[in-house]
Amino acid sequence: MASIEGFRIQNYRVLRDIAIGRIGTDENLISANPLTPLTAVIGKNGSGKSSVFDAFGFLTDCMDSDLETACNARGRGGYDKLTTNGNEDGPVKITVCYRESENDPPIIYEVAIGKDRNELPAVRSESLRQRAKNQSCGRPKSFLHLENGRGTVWIGDDAFEGDELQKKEVEFEPHKLAIVSLAEQFSENPRIARFKKFIRAWHLSYFYPDAARQISRAGVQKHLNLHGDNAGNVVQYLEREHPIILNRILEDISEKIPGIGTIKTHRDEITGNLCLLFQDKGFVRPFTQQQMSDGTLKMLCYMLLLRDPDPPPFICIEEPENGLYHKLLETLAGEFRTHATGRKGGAQVFITTHQPYFVDALEPDEVWVLEKGSDGVSKIRRASEYAYVQAMTDEGQPLGSLWHSDYLDARQANAL
Repeated sequence: MASIEGFRIQNYRVLRDIAIGRIGTDENLISANPLTPLTAVIGKNGSGKSSVFDAFGFLTDCMDSDLETACNARGRGGYDKLTTNGNEDGPVKITVCYRESENDPPIIYEVAIGKDRNELPAVRSESLRQRAKNQSCGRPKSFLHLENGRGTVWIGDDAFEGDELQKKEVEFEPHKLAIVSLAEQFSENPRIARFKKFIRAWHLSYFYPDAARQISRAGVQKHLNLHGDNAGNVVQYLEREHPIILNRILEDISEKIPGIGTIKTHRDEITGNLCLLFQDKGFVRPFTQQQMSDGTLKMLCYMLLLRDPDPPPFICIEEPENGLYHKLLETLAGEFRTHATGRKGGAQVFITTHQPYFVDALEPDEVWVLEKGSDGVSKIRRASEYAYVQAMTDEGQPLGSLWHSDYLDARQANAL
């Protein structure tokens, strides 16, 4: 399964230039450890955690629409609200380094988005680069390179490995990503099509309990959506197609939330609406999702997401701790790690959090610390880069407790 090794975000809100994991440059791959299967970004309010999360959402939105629509989606407020303060002329840049499989060389995708003469968001440059399998160093070769809508694309799946390169001159309307049009128009570029499919398969969880409380129309749906308002449809699908998986989910929830017995779907024969029935121990009549707590609904949705028979390759969740009892957070972190590392076909999991109890369950290599500087922009650093933090966690100190005590604060690090 494809996996992200690293990414870089430039000129996006408070993120003037941050890199997480292993990314690419024109010359070589930066020597850095790739992203761990489970990765968490922590930081104070306003440090940029939500901006990191939204940068992923912005890229996926660009895959589904034109740039102007993506800049206005999810309350972004347009392109001018996205660029880093004081750097309005600099384009927004997003770089993703990923592997299609463990044995394939990394692929580096980079897009820069600015404004055209009409002040509309437009692609300034876009590239997709990869080294040949027998190329251990040197500059990765571009099988897609565009500047202001014009450029070249290589033809064939393995053309980049040979000396004789088959290229096509191409030109695209700059208000959409060329990667989208290429995947749709040129069957000769399967790598481009696979990259687009990989990005569009990401799951970004914009879950909120009121959405999960909605009573939906009956009908099976295979995957949980971004807001979790189709949880009943997914349960209905699992009841019919994967009852064993559903039983495991219900057992997990019963263990984690005392008092919850069974969870079933109920279809109203008159309206055709579908609701979830929660049989709480000690009560004769079941409750619907409209009557359940935020934490119960959130845990159900996370279990549906993590136990998906056909999981997404990359799951991104903002502040999963909201609405959950603090002692459940270590268990939830363990569920995320098990999904990311212990199951064939599992997904990478990327978390933003400000809850020390959740961070207690993580390792220094899994945690990145965002801090806003005096200039108003944020920088990021892996927790394991603080030598004394690694030493203290090796001695048994929980990482979240160290964060709570300011040991992951840059000023504290400098003082030590």
